[in-house]
Amino acid sequence: MSVFRILFFALLFIFSSTYLAQEKQDTIREKGIYIITKNDGVIYIGEILYNNAREVFIKTKKTGDIIIPKYEIKSIVKARETEINTEGELVQSEVFATRYFITTNAIPINKGDSYILWNLYGPDFQFGLGKNVGIGVMSTWVGMPIIGTLKYSISKSEKLHYGFGLLAGTGSWALPEWGMALPFGVVTLGDKKNNINFSAGYGAIIEKGKSDGRFLFSIAGFSKVGKKISLVLDSFIMPAGNYFNEEEINYNPSTGYNETIIVRKRKEGFALIIPGIRWQLDPNKAFQFGFAGLMVNGEAVPAPIPMIQWFRKL
Repeated sequence: MSVFRILFFALLFIFSSTYLAQEKQDTIREKGIYIITKNDGVIYIGEILYNNAREVFIKTKKTGDIIIPKYEIKSIVKARETEINTEGELVQSEVFATRYFITTNAIPINKGDSYILWNLYGPDFQFGLGKNVGIGVMSTWVGMPIIGTLKYSISKSEKLHYGFGLLAGTGSWALPEWGMALPFGVVTLGDKKNNINFSAGYGAIIEKGKSDGRFLFSIAGFSKVGKKISLVLDSFIMPAGNYFNEEEINYNPSTGYNETIIVRKRKEGFALIIPGIRWQLDPNKAFQFGFAGLMVNGEAVPAPIPMIQWFRKL
Protein backbone atom coordinates (compact mmCIF):
# COMPACT_ATOMS: atom_id res chain seq x y z
CA MET A 1 0.00 0.00 0.00
CA SER A 2 1.46 3.34 -1.01
CA VAL A 3 2.15 6.12 1.43
CA PHE A 4 -0.41 8.37 -0.28
CA ARG A 5 -3.13 5.75 0.07
CA ILE A 6 -2.32 5.35 3.78
CA LEU A 7 -2.52 9.13 4.28
CA PHE A 8 -5.82 9.26 2.35
CA PHE A 9 -7.49 6.63 4.55
CA ALA A 10 -6.06 8.23 7.69
CA LEU A 11 -7.49 11.63 6.76
CA LEU A 12 -10.80 10.03 5.79
CA PHE A 13 -10.96 8.31 9.20
CA ILE A 14 -10.14 11.53 11.07
CA PHE A 15 -12.73 13.51 9.08
CA SER A 16 -15.45 10.87 9.58
CA SER A 17 -14.75 10.64 13.30
CA THR A 18 -14.86 14.42 13.68
CA TYR A 19 -18.09 14.69 11.67
CA LEU A 20 -19.82 11.91 13.60
CA ALA A 21 -18.69 13.38 16.89
CA GLN A 22 -19.99 16.78 15.84
CA GLU A 23 -23.28 15.24 14.63
CA LYS A 24 -23.60 13.39 17.93
CA GLN A 25 -22.93 16.61 19.82
CA ASP A 26 -25.47 18.58 17.75
CA THR A 27 -28.15 15.87 17.86
CA ILE A 28 -29.59 15.70 21.38
CA ARG A 29 -32.60 13.77 22.62
CA GLU A 30 -34.39 16.01 25.10
CA LYS A 31 -35.96 14.43 28.17
CA GLY A 32 -39.44 15.58 29.15
CA ILE A 33 -42.25 17.33 27.29
CA TYR A 34 -41.54 20.55 25.40
CA ILE A 35 -43.64 23.38 23.97
CA ILE A 36 -42.36 24.54 20.56
CA THR A 37 -43.79 27.81 19.25
CA LYS A 38 -43.24 28.67 15.58
CA ASN A 39 -42.86 32.18 14.19
CA ASP A 40 -46.39 31.98 12.74
CA GLY A 41 -47.87 31.19 16.19
CA VAL A 42 -48.45 27.45 15.65
CA ILE A 43 -47.66 25.42 18.78
CA TYR A 44 -46.43 21.81 18.96
CA ILE A 45 -46.24 19.84 22.21
CA GLY A 46 -44.37 16.60 22.71
CA GLU A 47 -41.10 14.78 23.29
CA ILE A 48 -38.07 16.00 21.36
CA LEU A 49 -36.47 12.98 19.66
CA TYR A 50 -33.55 15.02 18.42
CA ASN A 51 -32.52 18.65 18.27
CA ASN A 52 -29.57 19.85 16.20
CA ALA A 53 -28.41 23.03 14.51
CA ARG A 54 -30.69 22.52 11.51
CA GLU A 55 -33.96 21.07 12.78
CA VAL A 56 -36.01 19.67 15.65
CA PHE A 57 -37.75 16.30 15.49
CA ILE A 58 -40.70 16.21 17.91
CA LYS A 59 -43.08 13.35 18.71
CA THR A 60 -46.60 14.64 19.45
CA LYS A 61 -49.76 12.83 20.55
CA LYS A 62 -52.10 14.70 18.22
CA THR A 63 -50.20 14.84 14.90
CA GLY A 64 -47.45 12.25 15.28
CA ASP A 65 -43.78 12.83 14.43
CA ILE A 66 -42.91 16.26 13.01
CA ILE A 67 -39.62 17.76 11.77
CA ILE A 68 -39.44 21.54 12.19
CA PRO A 69 -36.62 23.61 10.62
CA LYS A 70 -34.80 25.72 13.20
CA TYR A 71 -35.38 28.98 11.28
CA GLU A 72 -39.16 28.52 11.72
CA ILE A 73 -38.96 28.19 15.52
CA LYS A 74 -39.60 31.14 17.81
CA SER A 75 -39.11 29.38 21.16
CA ILE A 76 -38.58 25.97 22.79
CA VAL A 77 -39.71 25.77 26.43
CA LYS A 78 -39.84 22.75 28.70
CA ALA A 79 -43.41 22.24 29.93
CA ARG A 80 -44.39 21.91 33.57
CA GLU A 81 -46.70 19.07 34.55
CA THR A 82 -49.57 21.47 35.24
CA GLU A 83 -49.35 22.95 31.72
CA ILE A 84 -50.15 19.75 29.81
CA ASN A 85 -53.28 17.59 30.14
CA THR A 86 -53.55 13.82 29.62
CA GLU A 87 -54.33 14.32 25.92
CA GLY A 88 -51.06 16.16 25.34
CA GLU A 89 -52.78 19.54 24.96
CA LEU A 90 -51.69 22.83 26.42
CA VAL A 91 -53.73 23.88 29.43
CA GLN A 92 -54.64 27.50 28.86
CA SER A 93 -52.77 29.72 31.27
CA GLU A 94 -54.92 32.16 33.21
CA VAL A 95 -52.71 35.13 32.37
CA PHE A 96 -55.44 37.59 33.36
CA ALA A 97 -56.55 35.83 36.56
CA THR A 98 -54.81 38.41 38.77
CA ARG A 99 -57.54 40.87 37.78
CA TYR A 100 -61.32 41.11 38.14
CA PHE A 101 -63.23 44.06 36.66
CA ILE A 102 -61.73 46.97 38.60
CA THR A 103 -59.78 45.42 41.49
CA THR A 104 -56.73 43.16 41.67
CA ASN A 105 -55.80 40.24 43.90
CA ALA A 106 -52.66 39.01 45.68
CA ILE A 107 -51.77 36.28 43.16
CA PRO A 108 -48.38 37.27 41.67
CA ILE A 109 -48.21 38.51 38.10
CA ASN A 110 -45.24 36.63 36.66
CA LYS A 111 -42.56 38.14 34.51
CA GLY A 112 -43.73 37.96 30.91
CA ASP A 113 -47.41 38.03 31.87
CA SER A 114 -47.75 41.70 30.95
CA TYR A 115 -51.07 42.67 29.39
CA ILE A 116 -53.33 45.51 28.33
CA LEU A 117 -56.95 45.82 29.43
CA TRP A 118 -59.12 47.83 27.05
CA ASN A 119 -62.11 49.49 28.75
CA LEU A 120 -64.86 51.57 27.17
CA TYR A 121 -63.42 54.59 28.97
CA GLY A 122 -59.73 53.93 28.28
CA PRO A 123 -56.69 51.61 28.44
CA ASP A 124 -55.01 49.92 31.40
CA PHE A 125 -51.45 48.56 31.04
CA GLN A 126 -50.01 46.03 33.52
CA PHE A 127 -46.42 44.75 33.49
CA GLY A 128 -44.89 41.81 35.34
CA LEU A 129 -41.42 42.95 36.44
CA GLY A 130 -40.64 39.73 38.27
CA LYS A 131 -42.12 36.90 40.27
CA ASN A 132 -43.78 39.13 42.86
CA VAL A 133 -43.79 42.71 41.53
CA GLY A 134 -46.19 44.27 39.07
CA ILE A 135 -46.57 47.86 37.91
CA GLY A 136 -49.07 49.54 35.63
CA VAL A 137 -50.63 52.71 34.33
CA MET A 138 -54.26 53.46 33.47
CA SER A 139 -56.09 56.43 32.01
CA THR A 140 -59.04 57.55 29.91
CA TRP A 141 -59.08 58.22 26.17
CA VAL A 142 -58.53 61.94 26.89
CA GLY A 143 -55.57 61.30 29.19
CA MET A 144 -57.27 62.56 32.37
CA PRO A 145 -56.65 61.34 35.01
CA ILE A 146 -53.44 59.29 34.74
CA ILE A 147 -53.01 56.70 37.52
CA GLY A 148 -49.98 54.55 38.22
CA THR A 149 -50.22 51.22 40.07
CA LEU A 150 -47.76 49.12 42.08
CA LYS A 151 -48.36 45.71 43.67
CA TYR A 152 -46.12 43.35 45.64
CA SER A 153 -47.34 39.79 46.25
CA ILE A 154 -46.36 37.14 48.81
CA SER A 155 -47.49 33.55 48.25
CA LYS A 156 -47.54 31.51 51.45
CA SER A 157 -48.81 28.45 49.56
CA GLU A 158 -50.60 27.60 46.32
CA LYS A 159 -53.92 28.57 47.95
CA LEU A 160 -52.93 31.51 50.18
CA HIS A 161 -51.57 34.84 48.95
CA TYR A 162 -50.95 38.23 50.55
CA GLY A 163 -50.16 41.51 48.91
CA PHE A 164 -49.99 45.26 49.25
CA GLY A 165 -49.80 48.07 46.76
CA LEU A 166 -50.47 51.66 45.82
CA LEU A 167 -52.50 53.60 43.28
CA ALA A 168 -51.37 57.20 42.76
CA GLY A 169 -52.57 59.62 40.12
CA THR A 170 -52.91 63.14 38.85
CA GLY A 171 -55.47 65.13 36.88
CA SER A 172 -52.70 65.65 34.28
CA TRP A 173 -53.24 68.41 31.73
CA ALA A 174 -56.90 69.13 32.62
CA LEU A 175 -56.60 69.31 36.43
CA PRO A 176 -52.90 69.56 37.37
CA GLU A 177 -53.83 70.67 40.91
CA TRP A 178 -55.78 67.44 41.50
CA GLY A 179 -54.19 64.25 42.83
CA MET A 180 -55.09 60.97 44.51
CA ALA A 181 -53.45 58.16 46.45
CA LEU A 182 -54.82 54.78 47.49
CA PRO A 183 -52.58 52.44 49.51
CA PHE A 184 -54.16 49.01 49.93
CA GLY A 185 -53.71 45.51 51.28
CA VAL A 186 -55.14 42.30 49.85
CA VAL A 187 -55.63 38.64 50.80
CA THR A 188 -56.52 35.94 48.25
CA LEU A 189 -57.69 32.41 49.01
CA GLY A 190 -57.35 30.03 46.06
CA ASP A 191 -55.44 29.87 42.79
CA LYS A 192 -55.74 31.25 39.25
CA LYS A 193 -58.69 28.98 38.46
CA ASN A 194 -60.83 29.49 41.57
CA ASN A 195 -60.38 32.15 44.23
CA ILE A 196 -62.01 34.62 46.58
CA ASN A 197 -60.40 37.95 47.34
CA PHE A 198 -60.57 40.53 50.14
CA SER A 199 -58.94 43.95 49.79
CA ALA A 200 -59.07 47.20 51.74
CA GLY A 201 -57.41 50.58 51.58
CA TYR A 202 -57.65 54.28 52.27
CA GLY A 203 -58.30 56.60 49.35
CA ALA A 204 -57.28 60.24 49.59
CA ILE A 205 -58.10 63.09 47.19
CA ILE A 206 -55.80 66.13 47.13
CA GLU A 207 -57.04 69.33 45.50
CA LYS A 208 -55.73 72.89 45.85
CA GLY A 209 -53.74 72.03 48.96
CA LYS A 210 -56.67 70.34 50.73
CA SER A 211 -57.18 66.61 51.17
CA ASP A 212 -60.10 64.36 51.99
CA GLY A 213 -60.03 60.61 52.45
CA ARG A 214 -62.30 57.62 52.90
CA PHE A 215 -61.93 53.96 53.84
CA LEU A 216 -62.61 51.54 50.95
CA PHE A 217 -62.90 47.78 50.69
CA SER A 218 -63.78 45.09 48.16
CA ILE A 219 -64.87 41.45 47.96
CA ALA A 220 -64.24 39.68 44.67
CA GLY A 221 -64.05 36.19 43.23
CA PHE A 222 -63.18 34.15 40.16
CA SER A 223 -64.26 30.64 39.12
CA LYS A 224 -63.39 28.75 35.95
CA VAL A 225 -66.52 26.78 35.04
CA GLY A 226 -65.52 25.59 31.57
CA LYS A 227 -62.61 25.28 29.20
CA LYS A 228 -62.97 28.91 28.14
CA ILE A 229 -65.69 30.36 30.40
CA SER A 230 -65.19 31.83 33.89
CA LEU A 231 -67.49 33.61 36.30
CA VAL A 232 -66.26 36.89 37.75
CA LEU A 233 -67.56 38.90 40.69
CA ASP A 234 -66.15 42.28 41.71
CA SER A 235 -67.16 45.06 44.07
CA PHE A 236 -66.07 48.51 45.17
CA ILE A 237 -67.52 49.60 48.49
CA MET A 238 -67.14 52.92 50.30
CA PRO A 239 -69.02 53.07 53.65
CA ALA A 240 -70.72 56.25 54.78
CA GLY A 241 -68.26 58.76 56.22
CA ASN A 242 -68.24 60.93 59.36
CA TYR A 243 -70.78 63.63 60.12
CA PHE A 244 -69.84 67.24 59.36
CA ASN A 245 -71.42 70.69 59.71
CA GLU A 246 -72.20 72.72 56.62
CA GLU A 247 -73.56 76.23 56.27
CA GLU A 248 -76.69 76.73 54.17
CA ILE A 249 -78.47 79.95 53.26
CA ASN A 250 -82.28 79.77 53.37
CA TYR A 251 -84.86 82.46 52.74
CA ASN A 252 -87.10 83.17 55.74
CA PRO A 253 -90.50 84.47 54.47
CA SER A 254 -91.51 85.72 57.91
CA THR A 255 -88.60 88.12 58.11
CA GLY A 256 -88.00 88.64 54.42
CA TYR A 257 -84.29 88.00 54.82
CA ASN A 258 -81.88 85.20 53.96
CA GLU A 259 -80.67 83.35 57.02
CA THR A 260 -77.53 81.29 57.44
CA ILE A 261 -78.14 78.02 59.24
CA ILE A 262 -75.85 75.12 60.23
CA VAL A 263 -76.88 71.74 58.80
CA ARG A 264 -75.42 68.48 60.11
CA LYS A 265 -74.68 66.09 57.22
CA ARG A 266 -72.93 62.79 56.67
CA LYS A 267 -70.76 61.74 53.75
CA GLU A 268 -72.72 59.35 51.58
CA GLY A 269 -71.68 55.76 51.17
CA PHE A 270 -71.96 53.83 47.94
CA ALA A 271 -71.17 50.44 46.46
CA LEU A 272 -70.61 48.95 43.02
CA ILE A 273 -71.46 45.26 42.69
CA ILE A 274 -70.26 43.76 39.38
CA PRO A 275 -71.09 40.18 38.35
CA GLY A 276 -69.96 39.04 34.92
CA ILE A 277 -68.53 36.42 32.57
CA ARG A 278 -65.05 36.09 31.08
CA TRP A 279 -64.51 34.29 27.79
CA GLN A 280 -60.91 33.13 27.28
CA LEU A 281 -60.60 33.27 23.49
CA ASP A 282 -57.06 31.86 23.54
CA PRO A 283 -54.06 32.01 25.94
CA ASN A 284 -53.29 35.57 24.81
CA LYS A 285 -56.69 37.27 24.83
CA ALA A 286 -60.02 37.31 26.62
CA PHE A 287 -63.34 39.16 26.56
CA GLN A 288 -65.24 40.15 29.70
CA PHE A 289 -68.79 41.40 30.12
CA GLY A 290 -70.92 42.32 33.12
CA PHE A 291 -73.32 44.84 34.65
CA ALA A 292 -72.45 47.04 37.62
CA GLY A 293 -75.26 47.64 40.10
CA LEU A 294 -75.02 50.86 42.11
CA MET A 295 -76.16 51.35 45.70
CA VAL A 296 -76.17 54.72 47.45
CA ASN A 297 -76.74 54.87 51.22
CA GLY A 298 -78.07 51.31 51.15
CA GLU A 299 -80.61 51.96 48.40
CA ALA A 300 -80.31 50.39 44.95
CA VAL A 301 -80.14 52.75 41.99
CA PRO A 302 -82.04 51.27 39.00
CA ALA A 303 -79.33 52.10 36.45
CA PRO A 304 -77.09 49.10 35.67
CA ILE A 305 -73.75 50.17 34.19
CA PRO A 306 -72.40 47.93 31.40
CA MET A 307 -68.83 46.74 31.93
CA ILE A 308 -67.18 45.61 28.68
CA GLN A 309 -63.48 44.79 28.66
CA TRP A 310 -60.93 43.20 26.34
CA PHE A 311 -57.73 41.58 27.67
CA ARG A 312 -54.66 41.28 25.43
CA LYS A 313 -51.31 39.82 26.43
CA LEU A 314 -48.34 42.00 25.48
